[in-house]
Amino acid sequence: MQPIALGLWGDNGHPIHAALDRRPQLRLIALGGLADATQASLLDRWPAARVCASFEQMLETPGLQLVSLCSPVRAEQAQQAIDALDAGVHVYAEKPCATNEADLDRLMHAAARGPARFHEMAGTIFEQPYWAMRQQLARGAIGQVVQVLAQKSYPHHAGRPTRSQIDGGLIAQNGVHAMRFVEHLTGLRATSIEAIQTPLGETRADSDLQMACTLMGRLENGGIFSLIANYLNPRGFGGWGNEMVRIFGTQGMIESTDAGRRTRLIIGDRDCGPLDASAPAPDWLSLVLDDFAGRAAMPFDLETELHPTRMVLRASAALLEQ
Repeated sequence: MQPIALGLWGDNGHPIHAALDRRPQLRLIALGGLADATQASLLDRWPAARVCASFEQMLETPGLQLVSLCSPVRAEQAQQAIDALDAGVHVYAEKPCATNEADLDRLMHAAARGPARFHEMAGTIFEQPYWAMRQQLARGAIGQVVQVLAQKSYPHHAGRPTRSQIDGGLIAQNGVHAMRFVEHLTGLRATSIEAIQTPLGETRADSDLQMACTLMGRLENGGIFSLIANYLNPRGFGGWGNEMVRIFGTQGMIESTDAGRRTRLIIGDRDCGPLDASAPAPDWLSLVLDDFAGRAAMPFDLETELHPTRMVLRASAALLEQ
């Protein structure tokens, strides 16, 4: 099968250019909105790729089949995704794929019109040990899920955007990972959410960066969840992300702490110890590319994939209305 003709727009987040050498399913034909050094490196490897001065110009590239969006301004990304979908081009977008719920709805409607398909960079649980946790929860190992506690923490640094429109803001850019722990691990959707946040610790003038947030809400089965996200992960922790998720059920509990370094499963009076996370998890990007190519179906539908994004956008909007 011929490789998918790819355009890369922006490097504000987690662009897939670093993985291109390992992805024979992809062929880079266009790029734009990138840092000079990144662009030069890509052109060294793909000298025939078209350098685009605008996203509109990228969409005009002959043969373009897929765009990967890490848009320089995240607030513009939903419209760019819609324009690409309407042009018949598949879209793979950095989170949050939209910065408000109305744009998310518009984007999903564009994807539903087809034939082009859309996916977010939503592979939070598609790595170990979270995939092993999902398998245990899916088979009912801890009974009915009653309460979920989750955390996502990143370091603060001078390059953090001082405007939420650039990356979506703390809750949507960072907290969405914890929200995926809540929903994508348990298989349960949230039905309500509320949040508080604080800029305490941000010292740059004229910055709207929030440093920490707490979110809580209810699940569709009547359970509850709470999560925290922040830019307070100390460098001494030894990893860029500091994740934790602990899930309590009617028959036991399951947890992963210290960015997946420690896990534990307890069922009734039996401590089952660490999870067996030796099996490889499905690779999210491979699943996405197979879906774009029509080779295989995704593990869940687009509404389920994007529901954590929907909920964090809803929480962010409620704070703005206060």
